[in-house]
Amino acid sequence: MPEGLHLLPMASSYRGELSPACVQCKEGQKMVLFVTGLCRFRCFYCPVSPNRNQIDVVYANERRVETDDDVLAEARAIGAAGTGITGGDPLGVIDRVEHYVRLLKREFGPEHNLHLYTHEPNAEKLQRLATAGLDEFRLHIPHYLWGPLGSAGGAYRSVLEAAPAWGVRRGVEIPVLPEKEAELRRLLLVLDEIGVDFVNLNELEFSETNDRALHERGYRVDPRNGWGVRGSRAVAERIVREMRLSVPVHYCSSRFKDSVQLRQRLLRRAERTAPAFAERTPDGTVVLGVVEADVGGEFTRWAGRVARRAGLVAGDYRLDPGRRRLEVDPAALRRVARRLPWPAFEVEVYPTEDALEVERNPLNSSARVKTGAAVGGT
Repeated sequence: MPEGLHLLPMASSYRGELSPACVQCKEGQKMVLFVTGLCRFRCFYCPVSPNRNQIDVVYANERRVETDDDVLAEARAIGAAGTGITGGDPLGVIDRVEHYVRLLKREFGPEHNLHLYTHEPNAEKLQRLATAGLDEFRLHIPHYLWGPLGSAGGAYRSVLEAAPAWGVRRGVEIPVLPEKEAELRRLLLVLDEIGVDFVNLNELEFSETNDRALHERGYRVDPRNGWGVRGSRAVAERIVREMRLSVPVHYCSSRFKDSVQLRQRLLRRAERTAPAFAERTPDGTVVLGVVEADVGGEFTRWAGRVARRAGLVAGDYRLDPGRRRLEVDPAALRRVARRLPWPAFEVEVYPTEDALEVERNPLNSSARVKTGAAVGGT
């Protein structure tokens, strides 16, 4: 292995030292605060999901934010040591961002690391956030400006040169477009000359929103890398291995984000929020027994009937009125499901606010009828 090169899981690698914010991400300690889906740059490769892209909504991880309490509750649910502020472009809603910066620092203390991702090279806004408590910002320099950052990219250079006086770490974070390796190398030499604190290179990846635009430009999926674009990883690995720069350079693969960062965050959330009776998996998901209310009437009274019929005691179950179901110790439900007249399932879910289901298996005939499976199935 070349001197100074550090390897991470899922083909990620870096030279120098990782940003403190990246260390927290790697360990699942960062909450993602999505402050708006609005962005005037409209990059063709933007991966933001359809329910957020160019929509002015706020999410803390998967939790839709309506009040400050939603943000704070989600931070506590994962034991967040820091928060990454993203979008869209957060600087488009600067008042909102400053509010959240001050809120999080006030609630969790100065050690709660806050970093922000933006396209906009706006010194006034970034200095304002630094004064409020922002620890780090990451500039996304548009691909058509990669190179020496002369007149067209001068605003980016000016912000990066001025930022140390504001007491904030500054870096550059960009996706690796495989056909622009030469321009990317020239940009890195300039960033090294400026002396930025770090550069993050992300694997370009397909998503639901950018799939058509990427295919129209000739990009194809790399079969080795999930939804990564063919050639993106190879270019990033060459740069990290070959270029000898004083600035730290980190390549983050799309699989690392899903298989390491997300998994670690799920594990932390499951540890803090999953009921004691749930079965937790190594992937961070949670297995529950579920009895669904398919009858009318008052939900709490129905839930009491289910508990008595199944011989459940306090601690073996919890109510979920929003989904109109009883969540149960899956082992206990497997033992009694066939005797229950209500649909009973074993479900595997993410321990997130939206409880996204990964898998659902019927445990009795009522459940099989409800799902359209054969009554004799399993």
